Amino acid sequence: MPTDESLSLQLVEKTLAPLVRYRRIRKSECVIPLKALGTAEAYVVSDFELAEELIARGADSARIAISPHDSTEDQYLGYSQVAAGKQLVPTSPFDFKQSIVIVLPTYNERTNLETLVQAIGRYLVADILIVDDNSPDGTGELADQLSFQHRHVHVLHRHRKEGLGPAYLAGFEWALQQHYSLILEMDCDFSHAPWDLPRLVHRGRTTDLVIGSRYVPGGGTENWNARRRFVSRCGNSYVSLFLGSTIQDWTGGFRCYRRELLTRMNLTTVRAKGYIFQVELAWRAVQLGANITELPIRFIDRVHGQSKLGWRSITEALMEVPKMYLLGLGGR
Repeated sequence: MPTDESLSLQLVEKTLAPLVRYRRIRKSECVIPLKALGTAEAYVVSDFELAEELIARGADSARIAISPHDSTEDQYLGYSQVAAGKQLVPTSPFDFKQSIVIVLPTYNERTNLETLVQAIGRYLVADILIVDDNSPDGTGELADQLSFQHRHVHVLHRHRKEGLGPAYLAGFEWALQQHYSLILEMDCDFSHAPWDLPRLVHRGRTTDLVIGSRYVPGGGTENWNARRRFVSRCGNSYVSLFLGSTIQDWTGGFRCYRRELLTRMNLTTVRAKGYIFQVELAWRAVQLGANITELPIRFIDRVHGQSKLGWRSITEALMEVPKMYLLGLGGR
C-alpha cells in the first residue's frame, strides 16, 4: 500500500506534468492540411504507418503519440510530455520482442553519455553497445559504470582513436557475434532524437536498411548555420553525382541494419575511416540490391561538445567517392 509520502510525490508529479490535448488523426483525414499545434497539443494515431504519413507532411515526430485504441478522450494517458511544447514520452518503452542493439561510438562524450542512455531507455527496449576510443575525458570509465548499473549496456574499449569507421566496424562485428537481429547506429550528442528510434526499428523489421534522412519530405536540420547547411548539401550532391540519387541522404548516420545485410557486406574490406564510412556502407547496400528506406528526421546540432567533422574527413570524401564509383563499375 502506498505511503502518504509516495502519494504526495505522485500528486506533485501529476501537478507538474503539463497536460496534453490530443488530436486523433484517422486514415481518412490524412488528406486534410495539417494545422499548427499549440504548446499543449499533440497528434495521436493508430499505427506507425499513419505517423509516417504525418511526418512526411511536416508534422514533428516528437509530437505524435501512437495508440491503436480509438479513444475520443482529450487526455490520452499513454504518453506524457517533459515540458509544454516538448517531446512526448511513452509511459513504457516500445518493445518489439526482437534482439536489438544500438551502437554508440564515443570520443570525449562524457557530458552526453549518461543522459542519452537514460533517454534511449524511455523509448525503446534494446541493448546499447558503447564503443569508446580511449577518450581522455573519462567517457570510457563512465561507460563502465553504466554497464555495471544496467544489464543492457555493454562497453567495447579501443586503445586509440582511429576514426568513426573503424569504431563502427568494431561495434558491428561485436553485434554480429552476439547474433542481434537489428543493429542500429546513432550519434552520442543528441543530434539524433531518441524518440525516433522506434520508427527506425518498426520499419527495419521489413527493410534491409533504414536511414534517418534529412533530405526527404518531412526531414530537415535545426540550429545549423548557412555554412553548415551548404557544406552538407554540397557533400550529398557530390556523392549523388558519382553514386546516383537512389539515396537522398548518403552521409546520414542514424540507421537500422538487418544483420543479414551486414553479414553480406564483407565488412573486413571497408576502406573509409571518417564520416565517408556512412557513404561506403550505403553504397555497398545499393550494390547488393538491398531494400533501402529513408525516413524523415530532424537533425539537431549538438548542444554540448564539439563537432568532429574536420578537413581530413572532407578530403577523404573527395578522394574516396570516385573510387567507390569505379570499384562499383568493376564489380558489375
